[in-house]
Amino acid sequence: MNTRAARFLNPYLGGVLLGLVLFGSYALTGGGIGASGAINRCQISAVKAVLPGHVDRVKYLAETGGGSRSPLADASVWMLLGTFVGGLISGAAQGRFKVELFKGPRISGRRRLILAFAGGAIMGYGARLARGCTSGQALSGGATLSVGSFAFMFSIFGAGYAVAYFLRRQWI
Repeated sequence: MNTRAARFLNPYLGGVLLGLVLFGSYALTGGGIGASGAINRCQISAVKAVLPGHVDRVKYLAETGGGSRSPLADASVWMLLGTFVGGLISGAAQGRFKVELFKGPRISGRRRLILAFAGGAIMGYGARLARGCTSGQALSGGATLSVGSFAFMFSIFGAGYAVAYFLRRQWI
């Protein structure tokens, strides 16, 4: 057994480090952390590469990447890239870099992937509707004591528990 792969960061130390990253984000960029805004910018950039006129005609898209503005010219895009690369480096350094599919005994791999992608799509839509993903709303909004962010967090946890009740038989 590889004991190196079983090591995880102490959760209290991880919380302190995450708080320092959040503080650094506010200090360096003037904004918090989150992924949905950066993913949105990447999507707008892809649309602009294929249909630049469409981006200029749709107000929501034009505000981020219309005209000569690059949707990728934002600190959040670099933060998203850094999160991805940092996760790869951390996984490789701790011996946990591998492709695997977690699922219960009563669900097929195909169905697990379909449910995961459907859940991700619903969460992505909800993140744009709420003007922030769970990390942006919970961490950045919570750090600023935003009432809307706390309402979002409670809604996410409540919905997660409600859906888990119905899907739990897939895992046992």
